Amino acid sequence: PSSSLSFSLLIPPCSPSLPLFLSCLPLSPSQPPSPLLTSIAPSLPLSLALALSLPISYNGSLPCGDRGRRKSRFALYRRAKANGVKPSTVHILNTPQDTKVLVQNLGQHSISFTLSRNQTVVVEYCHDNNTDMFQIGRSTESPIDFVVTDTSGGGKESEDPSIAPSTISRFACRVVCERNPPYTARIYAAGFDSSKNIFLGEKATKWKNPDGHMDGLTTNGVLVMHPEGFPDDPKQGLWREISVCGDVYALRETRSGPTRGKLAEGESSALRDGSLVDLCGATLLWRTGEGLLRAPTLRHLEALRQELNASRPQCPVGLNRRTGGTLEERQPWVYLTCGHVHGRHDWGQRSEGEDDPRESDGSTARRECPLCRSVGPYVPLWLGCEPAVYVDAGAPTHAFVPCGHVCSEKTARYWAETPLPHGTHAFRPICPFCSCALSSPGWTRLIFQGPID
Repeated sequence: PSSSLSFSLLIPPCSPSLPLFLSCLPLSPSQPPSPLLTSIAPSLPLSLALALSLPISYNGSLPCGDRGRRKSRFALYRRAKANGVKPSTVHILNTPQDTKVLVQNLGQHSISFTLSRNQTVVVEYCHDNNTDMFQIGRSTESPIDFVVTDTSGGGKESEDPSIAPSTISRFACRVVCERNPPYTARIYAAGFDSSKNIFLGEKATKWKNPDGHMDGLTTNGVLVMHPEGFPDDPKQGLWREISVCGDVYALRETRSGPTRGKLAEGESSALRDGSLVDLCGATLLWRTGEGLLRAPTLRHLEALRQELNASRPQCPVGLNRRTGGTLEERQPWVYLTCGHVHGRHDWGQRSEGEDDPRESDGSTARRECPLCRSVGPYVPLWLGCEPAVYVDAGAPTHAFVPCGHVCSEKTARYWAETPLPHGTHAFRPICPFCSCALSSPGWTRLIFQGPID
């Protein structure tokens, strides 16, 4: 009998079930699907789901599962009581002590701009009944609604900050959502700390705008990319930087450079379906309720997996193997250079001296395909199981290179053509399921062999 391959949804070794995107929230029929943001889901009794946001690269779950406010997805709901704020009174103070006393006595949210040792501008914020505010950052203090940590390649969280200090701000950004239609959500750099203050020190990048109001940038910045036509006909937009007051600017020369970029006239910090938010260590994907209605569900992805397995794809090499065996024995593998899918076998291994000098991507699993003789990485295939990163509900026909995560052609092409911030001023495309840096091209078309009986 011939040997059949079998796909399985990727559940990372340390992560039980699915804690990343809230595209599968158990909403009641009266509730619209949530729009996406990196998020924890507040309790479901709230009347309206506003949005869903998630850190990309965890493929449906954090490596070690959800823990408190650190989750793989965060649904934004209209709060039972509005907690939004808006700027009101401006105070100009001449000594640090005066500033400290004022901030302590205000009891309100405020932003402090230190211009010099002898002058600080404090902008007082008052309550806004028409908006809800959600804060994101590395801090575990109570003002943070969603705790994010640095993501390394392979979708792994940084567990020990002493090994590599985090570049994500403790109070990285805030999202302010309108409580009434059209529920517009706007993003702002920096979040209010436990004393309800945002503090921009003397060395921080800040300025006074022509209309007189103060503004500034955080150390590593909050970058946003708004795609056009997402998800039907997605086209990448330009990466921009968002200021503390929500204005949009061109990027600085380096991530933490002292000089802000040029004001992007006519552009808005309002999030749209498919917007990407980069916090210098984690990238978040925003999905709207309308967008999630058109996105595949986990049930749909499972149906596609079963449909693929029903076609009984077979290994061109191990045709004489039995059809039973463990999941590992039935795991499909692919030669990434050509796309031919096999079962796991030991054929075609290349010794170091036999490597083609033109093939130099550093892979340690280089094989020669027995069907077409092309040489390249040989990796297992895993079905990408985070529905929110899909741009359509197409069949799983393509795999990312070099990680082997499988998705639809349209999804693979979109993410392979979408460079994300990397380091101080570089950009590179990554796999949205595991954050592995993609090769060029970043995907391969899978070629399956059907049954021969």
